[in-house]
Amino acid sequence: MLDKTKPRVEGHTGSRYPQKRSLARSSGAWAKSARSSIKDKLPRVARLSHRGRPLEQYLVALDIGTEFIKALVGRVVGNEVEIIGVGRAHQELADMQAGAIADIAAVVANCDRALAAAEQQAGVSARTAVIGIAGELVKGTTSTVRFTRKNASKEINIEEMARIIDLVQERAEAKAHQQLAWELGGKDVEVRLVNSALVRIDIDGYKVTNPVGFQGKDIVVEMYTAFAPMIHIGALERTANELDLELLAVAAEPFAVARSVVGDDPNASVSAILMDVGGGTTDIAVVNEGGVEGTKMFGIGGRAFTHALERELDIDFIKAEALKLSINAGKIKETRRGTLEKTLEKTLNVWTNGVDLALSEFNKLDHLPHRLLLCGGGSSLDMLMERLEESEWHKGLPFTKQPVVQHIQPNEVVGITDTTGDITDHTYITAMGLLRVGMDTLNSGGADEETSIKDKLNRILRI
Repeated sequence: MLDKTKPRVEGHTGSRYPQKRSLARSSGAWAKSARSSIKDKLPRVARLSHRGRPLEQYLVALDIGTEFIKALVGRVVGNEVEIIGVGRAHQELADMQAGAIADIAAVVANCDRALAAAEQQAGVSARTAVIGIAGELVKGTTSTVRFTRKNASKEINIEEMARIIDLVQERAEAKAHQQLAWELGGKDVEVRLVNSALVRIDIDGYKVTNPVGFQGKDIVVEMYTAFAPMIHIGALERTANELDLELLAVAAEPFAVARSVVGDDPNASVSAILMDVGGGTTDIAVVNEGGVEGTKMFGIGGRAFTHALERELDIDFIKAEALKLSINAGKIKETRRGTLEKTLEKTLNVWTNGVDLALSEFNKLDHLPHRLLLCGGGSSLDMLMERLEESEWHKGLPFTKQPVVQHIQPNEVVGITDTTGDITDHTYITAMGLLRVGMDTLNSGGADEETSIKDKLNRILRI
């Protein structure tokens, strides 16, 4: 069942949107050279059959990073996603700023190249997309709110829980708005909820997974919420529109990484600190006993180390990036490597202080998880991993033991499998996590009578 209402052609730039010439850098030449491509022959995926159930559902994950855009095409099979297409495109220096889109036209063109590669490999042209959002102005935290019920003997129903969740989200939004205003010098910034997830529900001191049907006086709800400025979300929505994608969800990237590790097990006891070190930012999520305690981001990533070499050695950015990569590759002499690492030491100290400061804000926890799981291209720098493993940076933080540091491997992502063989390391974990968020969102959208309380609450929380 193919949708043939939108024929697809591409020009020499590999674009998916030839009619949107305002976004092309050479629109005249582009229009003249427009031609049919292999993607015109790819099937447009049929989304729904009768009763609203998917015949064969496909998802696109777009990890719009500062250095690279990664696109994954996944096929939903039951409660899992099989990756059937992988694409990647490089970003220019001016395309992104502190993890957020700075040039929509350029980013759209880069996304288009990555998507074209992924779709060609997959053999389908998927439309339903999940896009990640990052940056210092994305605020994610877990709020704990206590409610006292007037009638403790009355059984709790789903409508009452919906009202409680609405109130928690409203309070969290006010807090995020206030925090952003303070950070921006009093500027009033409109924000939108991008992710929300229940962490814990207690009734009269007892933890429950299904509150409906219980009686009790005091309800304590812990809920993770992430908010982002509308200007950033609007840029992502515009990007999706230009790429002819249906935006299923926008996800805070550290939340997506957390979802990739935790999975669906209601008894999951995963506790870890997750760090996504990208080109422009470092995103941190703290997971405690399966629940996301909060997320923090700061604007230092892999490009900060490249800029340090560029500045200190008086070379251009491209040469500095090549030198940085050569440190790990073992292509330079030990003395030369030592000189380069000494040049990067100051930047590494600043980055480590950023990690320390971010983790110090999780002051509601008695102790921090001692497992540090890293992903993202910026974490490929050996000296960064060595600093976390061997130095005493953690001494001022509430760790009970020496942190154990490792990269998240693709085969450790819950519910996502790669059938292409192209995902071999930690640099694709965020994109895989976005597929996980997409699957969660699809699974929370059903409406049959056997829907569980968790599914119903997830639908309430769906953005």
